Amino acid sequence: MDQLLSGRKVGIIGVSEGLGYALAYFLLKDGAKVLINARNKEKLDKIKTILLKYGTVESLDASMENLENVDKLFNLAKEKLGGLDDLVVAIGGYVEDDISDPKGLDAMIDSQVKLQLRVISKSIKYLHSGSTIVMISSMRGIDKGLPNQLSYGIAKAAIAKAVQILASSLLERGIRVIGVAPSVIDGKFEPERDWRKLRKLGDWKAPPEDFASVISILLSDRMEWINGVVVPVDGGAFSK
Repeated sequence: MDQLLSGRKVGIIGVSEGLGYALAYFLLKDGAKVLINARNKEKLDKIKTILLKYGTVESLDASMENLENVDKLFNLAKEKLGGLDDLVVAIGGYVEDDISDPKGLDAMIDSQVKLQLRVISKSIKYLHSGSTIVMISSMRGIDKGLPNQLSYGIAKAAIAKAVQILASSLLERGIRVIGVAPSVIDGKFEPERDWRKLRKLGDWKAPPEDFASVISILLSDRMEWINGVVVPVDGGAFSK
C-alpha cells in the first residue's frame, strides 16, 4: 500500500524545533521528500541529521527576508529533489502586548503577514496545478482573542483572511491554499516519543505532533477538496 504522500516533495519555510521539525518528521514518515529552511544553520543541521534516518531531506539556511533566497530554495529543490509540489510557510514570531502599548504591531505584521505574502507571491511561479500552500494561523486569530495578544491576534487573523483570498486567486491555476489554526504548541519535538500521553482531549495546549500530523494529512490527495479555509486544531479546547 502506498504511503499517504508517496512521491510528493514538500518545502517548509521557517523550521523551528517545534512545529516545523515535527512536520518534517511526519512528512517523511508519510513518504514525502522534504526541504527544510531556517536562518540558524546549527539548528538546521542538527534537525537534518536526525531526520535523515527517516527519508530524503535537504536544507537551506537562509533568511527569507531576502526574497532572492526564495529562488535559491526552489533551485535547490529542483537540483536535489526534482522540484517542490507543496509549500508550508511556517515563519513565526510571538509578542505579547495590549492596546495601552501595541509595541509588537509592526513586528507581527512584518513577519506574520507581509513577509509571508511576499514569499508566497515569489513562490507561485515555481508551483503547479495540484500544489498546495499551507499557512499557519492560530485559534487566537479565528476565535476568542486575549487582551495581551493584540498584535499577535491581529496578525494571525490576517493570515486567516489571506488564506481565503489566495485560494480564490489561485483556483484557475489549480493550487490549493489551506490554513491551520493551532491552539498552543507545547514544547519542542522529539522523534518517536508517545506524545499522546503528554495531553488529553480538550487540553488548551498540546505537543507539536498533534498539529504537524494534521498538516501532513491535509497535503494528501485525499484532502484535495479542502481549500480556502482555516482548519481549527485544538482538540476541542475552544468548545468548552
